[in-house]
Amino acid sequence: MLLKGAMFKSLNGLLAVIGVGAVRAGLLFMLVMSAGDICYGQNTAPDANQTFTLQQCIDYALKNQPGIRQAMLGASITKTTNYINISGWLPQVGGTAGFAYYPQPPVSLIANPVIANGSLVAERSAVVTNFIPGLNATQAIFTPTLLYSALSAHLYNRAAQQVIDSSKINVTVSVSKAFYNLLLNLEEIDVLKADTVMLARSVNDAYHQYLGGIVDITDYQEATITFNNALSQLKQAQDNVVPYYAALKQAMGYQPQSNFNVSYDTSQMAKDILLDTAQQLQYDKRIEFQQLETARALQHKLTNYYEFNFLPSLGAYANYNYEYENNKIPGLLQTAYPNSIVGLSLNLPLFTGFSRIANVHRSKLQEKLFDWGEQNLKSVIYTQYSQALANYNSNLFNLHAQQDNSAMARKVFTIVEMQYKQGIVPYLNVITAQSNLISSEIGYINALFQVLSSKVDVEQAMGVIAY
Repeated sequence: MLLKGAMFKSLNGLLAVIGVGAVRAGLLFMLVMSAGDICYGQNTAPDANQTFTLQQCIDYALKNQPGIRQAMLGASITKTTNYINISGWLPQVGGTAGFAYYPQPPVSLIANPVIANGSLVAERSAVVTNFIPGLNATQAIFTPTLLYSALSAHLYNRAAQQVIDSSKINVTVSVSKAFYNLLLNLEEIDVLKADTVMLARSVNDAYHQYLGGIVDITDYQEATITFNNALSQLKQAQDNVVPYYAALKQAMGYQPQSNFNVSYDTSQMAKDILLDTAQQLQYDKRIEFQQLETARALQHKLTNYYEFNFLPSLGAYANYNYEYENNKIPGLLQTAYPNSIVGLSLNLPLFTGFSRIANVHRSKLQEKLFDWGEQNLKSVIYTQYSQALANYNSNLFNLHAQQDNSAMARKVFTIVEMQYKQGIVPYLNVITAQSNLISSEIGYINALFQVLSSKVDVEQAMGVIAY
């Protein structure tokens, strides 16, 4: 960056004093011939050992972009949550233990076995100490909640996967557009480098013609002004390389402090601009439509859950206790009195304050929201598709027009330059031809990458983005 700044200061200094002689005009020409390569290399070749094509940028982003990594973690969390929700179908086994010590055991009043007159006598009803380790197990046979969890698990997994797919589509689009923006800037630099060299020759020629008395000093001054403007454009384009690289790195999830080069074939990209515009829009290919359908299916499952929530919950249970009792703690574990029980449990909701009916009604209303959401989404998708297709067709037409303009502008400039050297036309015609040439060349590059970018928009709108 210091080298670039120093170089431009030197150029400005030369421009300020160029009128002192042809030697400095020649020096300016040679400096411009090499200046473009110096500045270009400083910005666009940060690390020659790392070079990415567009597909490699996309592949890197699909593995490292934070948004995609978060979506993948979300899918893992969803799978784990589903496992937790359906784990109730498996037996639930637990252990228990209890120790009790009665300094004063409880008393029970019982009938006097000796005197049959209805009198009662007091008797201690418990031993002083007891220790009861036990094992209990329960098995859910049927519950509406567990049934809902089992039937909806695959839908939650599908929704999580669709979030990943949506993230991948958005990342692919973002990386593609950032890549094209960077390439547009690099191609503009190449064009401006060539044009700046050409304008430097014009400055040199105009200066010598002025010294020879062939042209007026204004021709030389006009050439210098045009050259200075082109040089400013070149510097601005070169300065923009760093932020364009930064935008691409952000879209890829690439480390900001690391650098890489981009590899591309402009001629191949020009062949890749064509798109089959006769394809019919199919809403179900859009990831947003698929997500809506999954959400609708989940809501329908919830409605079914509320409808069948009146069904009873049935389960089985088994308990086994190994009871130790003794009036003295030292002898507590000498004798055991095991006991066990096996049974079924049934829970039948008879009246829940009409909450089940209200839940069913609310869930059905929420299902209707998805019907209106689908209608609105189709309208949005069609609008996006129509706009993207119109932009693509317009940009494609503009590309062909700019291609023709660029070819004609170069021919016109070549003829006008020869006419000027022969003294047929004034230098103003040369300046106009040069400006048209530069504008048409940059216009063609802009049109090319606008077509590529709009093609991505059409593919996204149609739901056919490949990742």
